[in-house]
Amino acid sequence: TPDSGHKYYLQFTTEDYRSGEDAGNCLATVLYPKTKAPPAVTIKCTDTKDQKQTQEEDKRLYQKLRHQTKPIIASNIPDSYGNIRPDLEPVWALAVAGSSYIMWEKSTENMGYFMAQVKSARQWMRKDDFIEFDYTVLLHEIPTQEIISCHMRLTWLPGHPLKVKYFCAAEKQGLEDGSGAESGSAAGILHERGANF
Repeated sequence: TPDSGHKYYLQFTTEDYRSGEDAGNCLATVLYPKTKAPPAVTIKCTDTKDQKQTQEEDKRLYQKLRHQTKPIIASNIPDSYGNIRPDLEPVWALAVAGSSYIMWEKSTENMGYFMAQVKSARQWMRKDDFIEFDYTVLLHEIPTQEIISCHMRLTWLPGHPLKVKYFCAAEKQGLEDGSGAESGSAAGILHERGANF
């Protein structure tokens, strides 16, 4: 559309990032506006994975993180050999979900991102039921091949939207604030701008 930008119609399948199992089929429209705004996405997915199973997995992941006696502090996930320690898999899983928001927000028609590594992770012990982490994540920018460092604060409680605030080193603007949609598994993305850290 000359006035608004290019619109794409997509049909794709999704998979569980850990098991590689088929997780569902999706139809989407993506409009990349001519302005620097994030793409406008309309998406409808049919889940092949049982929602009860997804909720149980979220609950297990939450319990592992919630019942720490001292905060998790970690770095270099995965390590230089591509390995993730089993006890750090929940930390990695949350980073994947939170980073997907940053990648969606920053992507353009000609530029995409993949999460390369969690450089550092620190859990904050809260008095309420939410889990909170500070992350430094490295994003691989395509096609430039540059590595972008982003600081991300993530807050999560199963059944509630994933909340993500971030700042990337290459950006000149202020902090971005966003939150997931749907369930605590960060199944969808909505955009909100708001408070700084």
